[in-house]
Amino acid sequence: MAASAVPDVLAPRLRCVFCGINPGRRSAAAGTHFANPRNDFWRLLADSGLTPRLLDPSDQGELLRLGYGLTNAAYRTTKGSGDLRRADFAGAAERLERLAAELRPGAIAFVGKAAYQGAFCLARCELGLQERVLDQTCLFVLPSTSPANAAVPYAERLRWFRALAELL
Repeated sequence: MAASAVPDVLAPRLRCVFCGINPGRRSAAAGTHFANPRNDFWRLLADSGLTPRLLDPSDQGELLRLGYGLTNAAYRTTKGSGDLRRADFAGAAERLERLAAELRPGAIAFVGKAAYQGAFCLARCELGLQERVLDQTCLFVLPSTSPANAAVPYAERLRWFRALAELL
């Protein structure tokens, strides 16, 4: 599998690793996760209380100190997630299983159903806590924070981020 244009931000025993679907062009250009200014990820972290203040994508390294990490289900950069192919997720489940076994995060939170479905070759899933676990790591599916998911109201997305905060 090719390396990502946006490196993982990981460490042992984090509270949660956020797993996006793949790097978009803005994130790849910046070398940071969720770099599109219209992506609500960083605002949702702050508004849900997961972070004490609004972080900028360039502050992503601060997440480790707060007990969080970042990765993606697919590493190939695309204009949009609709441009991904099944092959882009090859090895994703195994990589996440290794991550869970070796780094032992409390949870992996997938930022969008497509990230979870792509990693585990599923046709469907629901938001929230999943029955599947990896080693002792629980899995949680959040709504996508992408500008392409703007039809889902901010308050609804925030509700799921708060549910994750309560779980953690």
